[in-house]
Amino acid sequence: MKVSIITVCYNSEKTIRDTIESVLSQDYQDIEYIIIDGASSDGTMAIVNEYRERVATIISEPDKGIYDAMNKGVRAATGEVVGILNSDDFYESGQAVSAVARAFHGRPALDIVFGDVVFVHAGDLNLVRRHYGAARFKAWKLRFGWMPPHPGTFVRRALYWKTGWYRTDFKIAADYEMFVRWLLVGRASYRWIDQVLVRMRMGGVSTGGLKSSLLLNREIVRACKANHIYTNLFLVMSKLPFKLLELCRRPS
Repeated sequence: MKVSIITVCYNSEKTIRDTIESVLSQDYQDIEYIIIDGASSDGTMAIVNEYRERVATIISEPDKGIYDAMNKGVRAATGEVVGILNSDDFYESGQAVSAVARAFHGRPALDIVFGDVVFVHAGDLNLVRRHYGAARFKAWKLRFGWMPPHPGTFVRRALYWKTGWYRTDFKIAADYEMFVRWLLVGRASYRWIDQVLVRMRMGGVSTGGLKSSLLLNREIVRACKANHIYTNLFLVMSKLPFKLLELCRRPS
């Protein structure tokens, strides 16, 4: 089973090497690696080009934002399963993709596999700030703003062609809106695996403080309404105490 890994990047010279190395060091053999760059103006592409012979597809051109870039990557993918790893994230170990492939193996009706993610301090990648776990996730919890960790999610490519692409009119929550379409509208099947798959640096678009949090929650409500799923800002905000508890949790 071929697994396509997509990295989208823009002016990511400080972190892109870690991301690329974590993909290329996977012990799973059948990986198609795709890098979509938004016409970076720093040294990102110089670093990417060092790995050109080991990357299946490299596209560097202006885009309409991160979700437009993700759509380009998914359309370019030829693997049966697709995962998206952003340019400030990296896989927890060299066995992450193998674990996902084992979860899909022998389950042709399984659409989505996801594992856990940890957020780490940007200056100390060994310092875990938050464990984003998905063991207790159920599809109905999307109405309350809960979603599996997108960087730790792998999806049958056919599901994208069935349900459509990431919406580019969302600034921060198009991945959440996609989960609504997959799980609540499309009733896709999913499975959680008990493993940390990805490390994410703190400070990205979805972890950028109060302003980003408010925008995220407003877009979550809009995503549900767009798909005729009832929720409201009060229901979505009710998850915040539980999110704070994650800051105290560490992976075992």
